[in-house]
Amino acid sequence: MSKKQNCVWQDRKRTFLGLPWSFTRYYLTEEKLIVSTGFFNIREEEIRLYRILDLTLNRRLGERIFGLGTIHFCTADKSTPEFDVKRIKNSQNIRDQISELVETERKNRRIAGREYMTADDGDADCIH
Repeated sequence: MSKKQNCVWQDRKRTFLGLPWSFTRYYLTEEKLIVSTGFFNIREEEIRLYRILDLTLNRRLGERIFGLGTIHFCTADKSTPEFDVKRIKNSQNIRDQISELVETERKNRRIAGREYMTADDGDADCIH
């Protein structure tokens, strides 16, 4: 399957001025997010959506001026526990779209979310 087939969204990391002069590209399907970096030597990181645990949108002043934002991901993926999708257009809409796709994929795979919380005294971890 080609990355462009079944692609729900794609963009590339932009410069601080909002120009797409970068060798980092992002591809989103209904099942996975692919981060492709490099020009001569290309590295592709594939993250299954059901493994995404948390999304955080960061929009610094310079990014907001140019209509950009960075989405920070926390995942259950061992090779990529945390990563950023940096300086993308329509970042709020993309974050919401990814969040909905994550929930849909987790429901389709019948994966129940588990929250890990630390007790106030620090003695034990609780699983809910």
